[in-house]
Amino acid sequence: MIMELGDCDDGVLRVNMSCGHAFDPNALTEWCRRLLDKGHVRFYCPADAGDYMKCGREWTCVEVLRNALLTEDERAMFEEKIALGTAKQYYEFKECPGCKTFVERKDLENLKVRCEICSAKNKETWEFCWQCLRPWKDAGSGCSAIDLQGSEIKNCPSFLACPTCGPMIEYKVLCKYVICLKCRVKFCFACRELVKVCKAAKEGPIINTCSKPVAPRQTRIPVWSQRGQQPPI
Repeated sequence: MIMELGDCDDGVLRVNMSCGHAFDPNALTEWCRRLLDKGHVRFYCPADAGDYMKCGREWTCVEVLRNALLTEDERAMFEEKIALGTAKQYYEFKECPGCKTFVERKDLENLKVRCEICSAKNKETWEFCWQCLRPWKDAGSGCSAIDLQGSEIKNCPSFLACPTCGPMIEYKVLCKYVICLKCRVKFCFACRELVKVCKAAKEGPIINTCSKPVAPRQTRIPVWSQRGQQPPI
C-alpha cells in the first residue's frame, strides 16, 4: 500500500488509487462496504470532478482489497460478497423477496419471475418483478415502483427506472443529474436524456429544473442483461 500526505496538509495519510485520487483508507473501506451492501460488485471513485460531476473511474477488486483497511474476517466477507454479487448480476440470480432463496431468470427478456418455493408454499403462482423485487401485480409492466410519490423536481416521481438497464433509482439530492451504478450511464432525472444531450439543449440551472420538457411517466422498465453485452455509453 502506497501512502502519502493529503493535499490539504492535514497530516492524514491517504492511499493513491488508479484514477489519480487519494483517499483515507478508512473512508475508502466505508465507501466500498456501502456499495457491497447495496449489491454492487464494481467499485467506482466518488471524488468530485467539477461541474457537479463525479470521477466515476472504476477500481479493480484487487486494488480495493489491497488498499482498504480490512481484518482477515472483513477481507473474507468482502470476497464473499463480491463473488455472490457477481453471480447474481452476471448469471441472472437474485434472492426471492418472499422466501430469500435464489431464483434464476431464464427468460432474459421478461421481468416477471416465478418462485417455485413461494408458489408451492402459498398454493398459488407467486411472481415478482426482477428489477424492483416487488410482487408482480400489473399485467402490463408488473412493476408498481414506477408510479410513486413526487420528488423535488416538478412533475417527477421520487423513483425512476434507469432508461438504459432498468434498476430503480431514487431521487435524493438536489442535482438533477444521476448515475446508474449498474450500467454507469449518466442521465437527467427530469428529461431522462443523457447528460451531454440535456446540456446541449440549453445550459440553464443544474439543480432541480430542466430546459427540456419533463419526460412522460414511465409505463415499462427497460430490460438489459449483462450476459454477453455492454450497455450503451
